[in-house]
Amino acid sequence: MIDSNVPLVDLHRHLDGNILPPTILKLAHKNNLPLAKHTLHEIEKLSQIQDKTSDLLKFLEKLDVGVSVLATEQDCFEVAYENIRDAKESGLDYVELRFSPYYMALAHQLDLGAVVEAIAAGVESGSQAFGVKANLIGILSRTFGQKTCMQELDALLLSKDKIQALDLAGDELGYPAPQFKEHFIKARDAGWQITVHAGEADGPKSIWNAIELLGATRIGHGVAAAQDDKLMDYMAKHAIAIESCPTSNYQTGTVADLSSHPMKTFFERNLLVTLNTDDPAVSNIKLSDEYDVAYHQLGFTREQLSIIQSNGVLAAFLTKQEKDDLWAKYTQDT
Repeated sequence: MIDSNVPLVDLHRHLDGNILPPTILKLAHKNNLPLAKHTLHEIEKLSQIQDKTSDLLKFLEKLDVGVSVLATEQDCFEVAYENIRDAKESGLDYVELRFSPYYMALAHQLDLGAVVEAIAAGVESGSQAFGVKANLIGILSRTFGQKTCMQELDALLLSKDKIQALDLAGDELGYPAPQFKEHFIKARDAGWQITVHAGEADGPKSIWNAIELLGATRIGHGVAAAQDDKLMDYMAKHAIAIESCPTSNYQTGTVADLSSHPMKTFFERNLLVTLNTDDPAVSNIKLSDEYDVAYHQLGFTREQLSIIQSNGVLAAFLTKQEKDDLWAKYTQDT
């Protein structure tokens, strides 16, 4: 269902949610960790969703398995590098990889600044090796509270020029956006773009707060926007993009079934809808699987999916020239 005449991009893709089972097992053996006693099949069952979970926090527990083997900064570099290789194998022209340095450092108490440097170096090296353009989005893991998020932000700011945007993710209900206004003022002052997880585990007010208090120009998931006509109208008018991830939303229990996912509603209401994987290793999917889901289960036509694919380029945190460059390889022969 992917249009071969349009650049393929993934804007909502967690680097720390895309640690593949063979890599988990390899690093477990390298670092002499308890997971090394498991078979690859057992690692897959531990780290990947089997159909769906009860809620977002249960889903996030699956990510814990992957980050538990990151015992050194070199491990972080390797995971970042492999994310770019996976992007290449998935046919992506451009990818935005988001990551939480505190979350990745937690299991083995790594230095936050060193983790950020390792991730940036791994992505840069992978981009050079595989020819996939990539940008990094730093995540503040709201689940750990305001103070920890400020430490996380300070670590990201040490590599300010290697980060394109800031995100807020984690326990949306327990740690709402107003708690992080100061963090996002600093991020905007640094010249970063803003995208925020909102409307995934909480209602429309969470999305309004992300836009009005944090300055978000893109919303991760945003499922609850469908409950608020005024919000959808506002997002359409101001081109605030929706980073839709249908399979993830089903697996977290955000939607009861894929047929009830509001992505089609967003498209029909003229929102800037994009299609993304979220945590491809945890969900055990590729971006092509999401396009198949959108076609077969959400009811999109091929022509509509081509528009959504183009929306990914339009909503990307890239300059106009960089977007033109992405299109160039598809238009140079026409």
